[in-house]
Amino acid sequence: MSDNWTEEELRASVDAYVEMHRLEAAGQPFTKKAYYEDLADRFGRTVKSYEYRMQNISYVYSLQGRQWVSGLKPARNVGSNVIQHLERLIAASEGQKLGSNTDFDATVEKLRRKPPASLPKGKKKPKSVQAAVTQYVRDAEVVAWVLAQASGHCECCEAPAPFVREDGSPFLEVHHVQRLADGGEDTINNAVALCPNCHREFHFGANKRELARKVRAKIPRLQAASEVNV
Repeated sequence: MSDNWTEEELRASVDAYVEMHRLEAAGQPFTKKAYYEDLADRFGRTVKSYEYRMQNISYVYSLQGRQWVSGLKPARNVGSNVIQHLERLIAASEGQKLGSNTDFDATVEKLRRKPPASLPKGKKKPKSVQAAVTQYVRDAEVVAWVLAQASGHCECCEAPAPFVREDGSPFLEVHHVQRLADGGEDTINNAVALCPNCHREFHFGANKRELARKVRAKIPRLQAASEVNV
């Protein structure tokens, strides 16, 4: 079979990944190799090819700041056109509207590893686009309660809020330990108040899984939530 992946093959791979992601989030057992073998039987590639493709899909999840399937470490060696295609297929498979910026983030990563030789010119009049974004309706009472419980200190690093708002309240951000997009609950048992630095690390840090485990172990109310996808 040629190296060019058909639309049907890519969609089937994404659907398989999304199903594994959903099962892991729900704490249900599954075997990754069984998915690879099924795809190999259907389309004629090797099991290893599908495992690597799944790692490409993990990379798209990581660019979105989402948790990827355990054991499928993100593989960056994928073109920006493929990233955009995979992102569209993921959104369709999950029943969501496309609204992130993974292609831009991937381009930034590549340029950071090999910066341009000359100073960037930039754009004096940058273009604007309109995009539909799916957002979850969050419970304001949950956010308020978690912020009050934190008493102005990050519940991860325990440092004071980095600054205060104009009204004198400490600035912290409420984060869902298991993201809503990954099946997490919008409850106090799944939400923590974080400083901006810890919040970004929860989304994009290399050790975000371990960070989630530590914060669950440290905060009693989080232990009442299901210990999945952390």
